[in-house]
Amino acid sequence: MKNESPETPEDCYLTPVWTRLGKKEKVRVGKSRTAITALVSVLGLGFVLAHPFVPQKEIVWSAEEKPLHDQIHGLRDLPDDVRARTTTDLALKIRPLPATENKLRLAVALASLSTEGDFGHDTLQEVATTLAQTLKERPLPWPEQRKEQSSNSKSTSAGEGARATQAEPAGPYVELASLVRYEHVEASLDDKQYRVAMARLEADDRKREDVEFSLKDLAGKSWTFSELRGKVVLVNFWATWCPPCRKEMPDLQALHEKFAAQGLVILGISDEKAEKVEPFIRERKVTFPVLLDPKRKVNEMFVVEGIPKTFIYDREGKLVAQSIDMRTGKQFLEMLAKAGIQ
Repeated sequence: MKNESPETPEDCYLTPVWTRLGKKEKVRVGKSRTAITALVSVLGLGFVLAHPFVPQKEIVWSAEEKPLHDQIHGLRDLPDDVRARTTTDLALKIRPLPATENKLRLAVALASLSTEGDFGHDTLQEVATTLAQTLKERPLPWPEQRKEQSSNSKSTSAGEGARATQAEPAGPYVELASLVRYEHVEASLDDKQYRVAMARLEADDRKREDVEFSLKDLAGKSWTFSELRGKVVLVNFWATWCPPCRKEMPDLQALHEKFAAQGLVILGISDEKAEKVEPFIRERKVTFPVLLDPKRKVNEMFVVEGIPKTFIYDREGKLVAQSIDMRTGKQFLEMLAKAGIQ
């Protein structure tokens, strides 16, 4: 796993949350490591169902598909209220398309972008319904297991090794399962890959319920999770190159300023190098602790395979809320209320 933003098309496949548009822009495409072997590109890199470095043929969009593709491309440029309406409209327009690979590309692309903020439960339900219907119409084969998983499993714990050697469901099934489990929408899909994806998410959550780690911040101070018992702890995984992470950073800073006196501790965790993180933090006047995880040990402990992700623990150390994507200030407040911060 790369610790910095991808700079080549090959590197993009090693960072499962992002892929490349042209030469400069990065586009979020998934939240799971399964996206490496079943990567769905928002803007035309297509499915990677075998080796991730195999050149992919150019995608040709039909006259019906191209306008939808272009609208998805532009979603991040829209005000949030317009983006919510546009996302709903796109979900409804994708649904009647012929059951082609392009339809699935559009459905997954839309789903992947639909959780970047607060666009409403009804919007997310339409997105999930469209993705479930598309997967029902055009099921995906199980991705080929990566060879390096077998060798790597020897150095993991028994539980992690078992997961590494089992077949991973294709990325679109994980995307749908994430919507259902974490955004509380409904989906009707009788498919083994979907069931396995749901089970994997449940197992990941169990790991996050009992964590312990120590990391140093930019000033060299060590922070140990268990020593924060009695505080409400918000753990946020992010990176400087991640647009949704950058967008939610001011809200996190505002929460720090407002609730630190009530016992809220915000820990921002990045797997980047200090020389990359420090100027970014200084420029944005971020004052909550930013911890460095260059070897990704804590990322792996939390099963973080896509960013941003946030986990909130109450004063007894119980995991009470989490998010799979960017949250707004209002959404953060709703999450913190579950830990008694209001």
